[in-house]
Amino acid sequence: MNFSGLTVGIPREIMEHEFRVAAIPETVKKLVAEGAKVLVETGAGSDAHFYDDEYSAAGASVVDDCEKIYAQADIIMKVKEPLYNEAKKKHEVAMMKKGQLLVTFLHPASPSNHGMVNDLARQGVTGLTLDGIPRITRAQTMDALTSMSTVAGYKGVVMAADELTKFLPMVGTAVGVIQPSQVFVVGAGVAGLQALATAKRLGAMVFAADIRPDAAEQAKSLGAKIVDTGVPREMAIGSGGYALALPDEWLEKERAAIRETVIKSDIIVLSALVPGKIAPIIVTGDMVKEMRSGSVIVDIAVDQGGNCAATDPGHTCVKHGITIIGTKNIPGYVPTSSTWMFAHNIYNLVSYLVKDGKIRIDRSDEIVASSLVTIDGKLVHAGALEAMAAAKKGG
Repeated sequence: MNFSGLTVGIPREIMEHEFRVAAIPETVKKLVAEGAKVLVETGAGSDAHFYDDEYSAAGASVVDDCEKIYAQADIIMKVKEPLYNEAKKKHEVAMMKKGQLLVTFLHPASPSNHGMVNDLARQGVTGLTLDGIPRITRAQTMDALTSMSTVAGYKGVVMAADELTKFLPMVGTAVGVIQPSQVFVVGAGVAGLQALATAKRLGAMVFAADIRPDAAEQAKSLGAKIVDTGVPREMAIGSGGYALALPDEWLEKERAAIRETVIKSDIIVLSALVPGKIAPIIVTGDMVKEMRSGSVIVDIAVDQGGNCAATDPGHTCVKHGITIIGTKNIPGYVPTSSTWMFAHNIYNLVSYLVKDGKIRIDRSDEIVASSLVTIDGKLVHAGALEAMAAAKKGG
């Protein structure tokens, strides 16, 4: 009975167009079997087609007031970062309590979340961010970032194709042949590779760039033409195979190397991320101005600030004739599949943190250390602190 004596709360997500939920009846049943009391907000899973009666049958108590859940729960499992709740006229953080464990995607380095994570610290909440889970073998089943990146890469291309005013594949007609569209994916991690595979299946000509040679080789194996960034291997690869943050001079060289391909592309998919840090600006405003009118950019990296200088986070906008998709929760648009993966990831992480009815935050543990954001009234996330210091210096 690992969760004996603990209450787990599952509030309904309030971000616009967020249709996922942090637990499904299958994972609720596991929590209850291990001794947890589980509170699920009314309608929390309905948009992902997991319904209240199914949660009740799994042993959860369905609660119609999210504030009651925040007040009673020892552990809050969410999908997205806490936001201002219009219905309650208060922020979700204000409903939380000292000592409560919050597990979600906090994206603490993103400038838009700096105030929120500082408030979490002041509230005494222990916050863990799912985008900080390290890419190591024992953390694979907890790696929600990889799961959601798979969804984002797939859906990002579908969304871009929907906005594009041209066919993606080559199409033969009675009056001539329409050439295929060109799709350029920057960042060949999990999201980028899925984007490449999806674009290829839709018949587009695909190009890819990644500062990591191994990632570029994987993109090539999917049929992409590789755009060489010129970044030395030793500057490109960090822990777990993730990309390193580049010095400004090398970031400028990378931009110069991809500029021509950016300008010629019909769709650009941006998914270049550095764990725990603000996403690098890869596509500048000047590049956007030079692109062909009617082209589309989908900025999958927007949760961590975005890779395009012209992205309007959370919105789709048109600038210089280019449609720029800045949707912050792309996996939320494939809610059934993404929720199924997410619910298992977060269940596995929380189960790892709980032992014999106690929440154990071992800061010497690699998984905890890389994902911990707030604890004991303090903000401890290195990437967030670095981003805040840079913002203060820049201001």
